[in-house]
Amino acid sequence: MSNFKFEETKIPGVIIVTPKVFGDERGYFMETYKKEDFVQAGIDKEFVQDNQSSSVRGVLRGLHFQTKHTQGKLVRVISGEVYDVAVDCRPNSSTFGQYVGVVLSAENKKMFYVPEGFAHGFKVLSDTAEFCYKCTDVYDPTAEGGIPFDDPTIGIEWPDCGCEPITSAKDKQHLPFAQQKFEYFSEY
Repeated sequence: MSNFKFEETKIPGVIIVTPKVFGDERGYFMETYKKEDFVQAGIDKEFVQDNQSSSVRGVLRGLHFQTKHTQGKLVRVISGEVYDVAVDCRPNSSTFGQYVGVVLSAENKKMFYVPEGFAHGFKVLSDTAEFCYKCTDVYDPTAEGGIPFDDPTIGIEWPDCGCEPITSAKDKQHLPFAQQKFEYFSEY
């Protein structure tokens, strides 16, 4: 019996994962990954790199992708709360340009699987948040790509967190979605 609930979203392959949490007066225990269960749910990937970031309220990281060493990501929040988004950048997909968003928090303990061929980003809704993710390929700084978080073609409805979004200088320089070709995602 699996210790995970796998929920398909409106975009096939983008999956919300809710772990079974075992708690008592001492605290809680949960599995965060078990290959056999994830393979049965259709996530048959080898994760090769784990990352963690810490951010303050209003930080908006993304929307990021890699043109080489394309990464699938299994993301979760270990403290705080974020709104996490996956944008379909696969030009041959029937959901090209659509997004799925989900609130991830230390409280709900949900995870979000973002497959290869998607841009990914998140906005911090709490005072601080620690964000962890497993990747199916290594980070390659020469292959960075992105889409503006407020791109009108995509129209992401980011929740209000009481302050203006805080982004990096690099994230402010991305080409709009409509001006990108995304040929590197044609195989997905």
